[in-house]
Amino acid sequence: MLRKRIFVLLLAVVFVASVGGTAFAEYPIKNVKLITHSSSGGGTDRFLRQAVSLLGPIMGVTFIVENVRGGSGAKAMAALAVAPADGSTFYGSTPTFLNTSLLSKPAYTFRDLEPVVNVFFDPMIAYTAADSRFKSMKEVVNYAKKNPGKGKWGTGTPTSLEQQIVQQLKQISGVTDVNVVSFEGGGDLMLNVLSGRLDFGIGEPGEILSQLEAGKLRILATFTDKRISGFPDVPTATEQGFGVVINKFRGIVGPKGLPANVVKAWEEAIPKLLASPEYKAIYVKENLVPAFMDQKTYKAYIAKRAEDIEAYFKGIGVIK
Repeated sequence: MLRKRIFVLLLAVVFVASVGGTAFAEYPIKNVKLITHSSSGGGTDRFLRQAVSLLGPIMGVTFIVENVRGGSGAKAMAALAVAPADGSTFYGSTPTFLNTSLLSKPAYTFRDLEPVVNVFFDPMIAYTAADSRFKSMKEVVNYAKKNPGKGKWGTGTPTSLEQQIVQQLKQISGVTDVNVVSFEGGGDLMLNVLSGRLDFGIGEPGEILSQLEAGKLRILATFTDKRISGFPDVPTATEQGFGVVINKFRGIVGPKGLPANVVKAWEEAIPKLLASPEYKAIYVKENLVPAFMDQKTYKAYIAKRAEDIEAYFKGIGVIK
């Protein structure tokens, strides 16, 4: 009877240890670098920095976020592609790394990298300064039509998702002569909207949240199929007559050849992170939509998304 009790007690201890506490003490690397092509304050920079404080204890890892800017993500992809495939280096993936790969000829493309997990979808928005003359996307479009060459629309780099939104908006609205101003990072774009140099900018709610709360910016439209729960009074672009709907994914990719135990650690850690009440309070405020995908699912999603983006670029004559 005593032996049986001891055996049951040991099983209970093993169960508790596996469920609670640090679940990833066996992770092979203690210091892990997360690379982003985003500037400080940009969407991916914020996503990574907000996650690591809670993700670190879950995985038993110390995370370092490094901004590797240049080439619309080309430098960041190159840094990851040549990094050791031991679980020490990863990249915060967004559609930018697909766009750059398809539109230019970087030394390394998304095909040289290994998708690991997806974490979020986040909505894309059009925003302007609080004291701007423009109260809606219709007003912005009408001004650009009536004043050829005077409209100034702020967006990301030529290979970015933000740029795709602007190009689709031009096509659908019939605007042909407008200044499209590109920026490497969301932080720089926001500053130019705040200063009044731009009619509006394209970005994510998280990038401009502090300025929204301070009353210095206003959202003109969302590029989602439904209104954002955090901004229920803001109409979608479709509601305003411009049917542009584009989702932005946020995930993690690594070098080719990652060990199975490293991939498994990420697959187990991200659901724990998303279920954390402390982290949920952060991403709900940022209007991020949880969209976890394990590696198998994420690989298939990336392949399909790349096909769709390539078809879009061919359709508008950007690539052959």
